[in-house]
Amino acid sequence: MASIAMSVFLDSELGAVSDLPHAGSALEHPLVFDSTAREFREFEMQGKVEILHERQRRVGDETLIDHLRFRRLQ
Repeated sequence: MASIAMSVFLDSELGAVSDLPHAGSALEHPLVFDSTAREFREFEMQGKVEILHERQRRVGDETLIDHLRFRRLQ
């Protein structure tokens, strides 16, 4: 079974700038969004995407990623 991050990656268009979706998806929950965004960081290290913008916010004792814009490279 593919991860949410892999599904978003495969649905994105090669070379196009995309935002990791929030509303109306499984990524509405802040912890799920953060986990998926961190998986996109791994994709960047593998050369699959370029992360163009990332925003983080404090939630209690944690810092969570709450916005991610990327470009698919592969």
